Amino acid sequence: MKIGVDLGGSHIAVGVISKRNTIIAKREKDIVEVQKIEDIKQYIVDNIKLLISQVLKDVGAPSLVISKIGIATPGKIKNNIIYDIYNLGIKEFKLAQILKEYYNVEVNVRNDAKCAALAEKKIGNLQNYDDSVFLCLGTGIGGATFINGRMLEYAKHIGSEYGHMIIKKDGLNCKCGNKGCFEKYASMKSLKNGVIDLLKLDENTSSEKILEILINKVNKNEEKVNNYIDEYIDNLLTGLSNIINIIEPEAICIGGSFVYYEKVLYTKLIEKINSRKYNCNIPEIVLAKLGNDAGMIGALL
Repeated sequence: MKIGVDLGGSHIAVGVISKRNTIIAKREKDIVEVQKIEDIKQYIVDNIKLLISQVLKDVGAPSLVISKIGIATPGKIKNNIIYDIYNLGIKEFKLAQILKEYYNVEVNVRNDAKCAALAEKKIGNLQNYDDSVFLCLGTGIGGATFINGRMLEYAKHIGSEYGHMIIKKDGLNCKCGNKGCFEKYASMKSLKNGVIDLLKLDENTSSEKILEILINKVNKNEEKVNNYIDEYIDNLLTGLSNIINIIEPEAICIGGSFVYYEKVLYTKLIEKINSRKYNCNIPEIVLAKLGNDAGMIGALL
């Protein structure tokens, strides 16, 4: 039995993955604010173990039947060790080693955007494209690039870190140390924080509630909300335009929690992208077929 783990900047998800790469059972938990780095590491380990025990109970299986664990995570991976999870403040994390020793099974770690991209390429909405880009919009923005049907792999670096391209000179501070990064303006975290500020909501308002509020206000055609969404889409398009002109992909697939905002964001994005000029044909802009579960599935491919 294979276990997929999706470690995000704000949540942890664990699933039992079938031989056909479908999710049999899944559990999720939000990551709460933890002050010390060692505490957040232990928090993550404890909650992955808890979620694994829960999904195994859901399918009526003991931990002894686990044959492999795949982990999708932000950051850079070298020798199965995680480095530089900026949004969690983690510099180095031997998560795979910890879980391998605990469960006595093979544990592999890979960058979350790369995992999601592989899943979309193999069984999702990138199957029919040779040259394509995958963007994971969540707490940050991760990416992957396919050329001639193969994902670009780098010898020493993660590559395709589209979230950290600069789209605004002297812009907002990013946890990577730079200013004006793409993800500071077009990640789902930036959208959520912007809506909270705009509508004076409680800072702990859930993403589900924010989506509900946005749909309601867009349907009522409230000007300030529509203006904010327009600004968000313009920032997103700035980054997409750079990618389109440099990579010239046939398709760009957008995953992460962005997929839940299809009615609010995706339609407007498609309308606006056709008004821009590019050095190549406008690529297909598609949503991840596997939704926010693509990373968990791809961690085992």
